[in-house]
Amino acid sequence: MSSIVVVGSMAFDTIETPFGKQDKILGGSANYFSLSASQFVPVKCVSVVGQDFPKEHLDLLKSRNIDLAGVRHGDGDTFHWSGRYGYDLNEAQTLGTELNVFETFEPELPESYRDAKYVFLGNIAPPLQMKVLEQVRKPQFVALDSMNFWIEGQRDALIKAISKCNAVVINEGEVRQLTEKYNMVDAAQVIRKWGPQILVVKRGEYGAVLFDHGDPFCVPGLPLAEVKDPTGAGDTFAGGFVGFLASQANTSLSRELLRRAVVYGSVLASFTVQDFGFGELLKLSREKIEERYRRFVELTRFTRVA
Repeated sequence: MSSIVVVGSMAFDTIETPFGKQDKILGGSANYFSLSASQFVPVKCVSVVGQDFPKEHLDLLKSRNIDLAGVRHGDGDTFHWSGRYGYDLNEAQTLGTELNVFETFEPELPESYRDAKYVFLGNIAPPLQMKVLEQVRKPQFVALDSMNFWIEGQRDALIKAISKCNAVVINEGEVRQLTEKYNMVDAAQVIRKWGPQILVVKRGEYGAVLFDHGDPFCVPGLPLAEVKDPTGAGDTFAGGFVGFLASQANTSLSRELLRRAVVYGSVLASFTVQDFGFGELLKLSREKIEERYRRFVELTRFTRVA
């Protein structure tokens, strides 16, 4: 069975929404991705935590088929992000960012990680993303995430990293900012000219759009009766997307497979937003995932008009 190497943050999150507040709960892009992707295949995590990171958190991750040999223990405190959401849950207001040990993070892959066929480069500095790729021998599929901070400050370095990838998974605003194109079809063409043939545009509660070799494929957001916290939904989506693809490693990367992967990403993200932190992800079974997958299928099913 294939496994995935992910590089990203392991953090504490303090989150406030109209539906409650949680202080210093387990968060971070690598954690959300890993807990999602590990529903399909084993995950190997590359990150850094501080001396204040509880052993029970590490044990929890290990119990979920997540290898932590690539997680370094720095001399200091763990990365801590604080944010607030209003009733528009698509946009967070950052109240505080304490990078702590993550500020000097230099990803070093254990030897056992370097033959990975699937790699996910989380939202870290583009030179660090490149450093990870330099340590992986012959990856079969590499996907990348980024954010407006790196687009503004290191655009050329980011484009260089993108050129080494098979897929880019970022949100709608970041696509426009990166490509300087408003229209998503035009923007997808720009990104594909840089190298990757796959672009997945995350659109929050409105779903996701896949651009590959053919026509775009749109997946709507699933209407939910209860949404508490969207933190980590994008990383969870990426975990479902890449995790499903890795679980089908012996299958050619067809349009049909990519479309199913986007739906699985949406399925996993739809669970994340229903509770704070990893509340819903930790309750998941494969049966629940498949049941919700069928709900997505029914959501978009219609009869052709003769």
